[in-house]
Amino acid sequence: MGKHRRLPAVAAALAAALPFASLQLQAADNYPSRPIHMIIPFAAGGPTDIVGRIMAAKMGDLLGQTFVVEDKGGAGGNIGADDVAKAAPDGYTVLMATVSTHAINPGLYTHMPYDPIRDFAPIGRVGVTPTLLLVNPSIPATDVKSLVALLKANPGKYAYGSSGVGSILHLCGEEFKAAVGGLDIVHVPYKGSAPMDTDLMGGQTAMAFDATPTALPLAVSGRLRALGAGMATRLAALPDLPTLQEQGVKGYECYTWNAILAPAGTPKPIVDRLNAAVNKSLADPMVFSSLEKAGVDPTPGSTPEQTADFIKTELAKWAPIIKASGARIE
Repeated sequence: MGKHRRLPAVAAALAAALPFASLQLQAADNYPSRPIHMIIPFAAGGPTDIVGRIMAAKMGDLLGQTFVVEDKGGAGGNIGADDVAKAAPDGYTVLMATVSTHAINPGLYTHMPYDPIRDFAPIGRVGVTPTLLLVNPSIPATDVKSLVALLKANPGKYAYGSSGVGSILHLCGEEFKAAVGGLDIVHVPYKGSAPMDTDLMGGQTAMAFDATPTALPLAVSGRLRALGAGMATRLAALPDLPTLQEQGVKGYECYTWNAILAPAGTPKPIVDRLNAAVNKSLADPMVFSSLEKAGVDPTPGSTPEQTADFIKTELAKWAPIIKASGARIE
């Protein structure tokens, strides 16, 4: 008898679900019918902003709607990422996520406003971005060895900049300090790479690690001096610049990455449509070349599922590094 009573309840639940599923399919069929907002969780002019604008322009062409790029920096990217996590899951708000928002901040901040896994629907990966070790041209160092010697001979005299406390560029600096046996150098956090580089060029700080989209033009123009590449292999754009590993900093590798995410609950047909736009954009020779010229290694062909797995792997990778650094933000 109990089984018979449950049957109407099950039928009612199925009937209620059908209109919702129908609405989802209808929304996907009409998608996109208005502009899509891409949130950049860092300051304008920084590496993520550069990558975001390259992708937004092409994805807008492919989908037939404008991508409105919005820079919402602060709290190491948490403010912009949280805005997307709490946005309507309708495909009209997406996040240009980074290693900071989805691999570093969860292990850095005592109170996170969002869950990096539960609160997002991954769409696709965009690329991996190496870092460069930069110094102000007035610094009397031409390679990593001479820089380390200078800093060790002048404890507490010099400062290095980063894009924020606990940012990937901060961790790059801390990893560097530890890898060369410890340095007494002051950390100066900024709200993004652009203001960090401005002060580095002005001589307010002596050195910084920066992602290649903003670092390359400054290094090539001579406004800043690049002393080493932060990946295990040399940059194609600067083939004559040795890596830090080549210069004796054993095992050193520091990079960032970008992926596009939507709020959790975004209908799968919309996620799939956005994923196709991401991969078609990366397959475009002009987009691919623009990213490479900016110093980004594009990662075309990723699925939403592969993107989700990648983020989980990065979370596990960076957790012990953050713990060892001692960095913590209340």
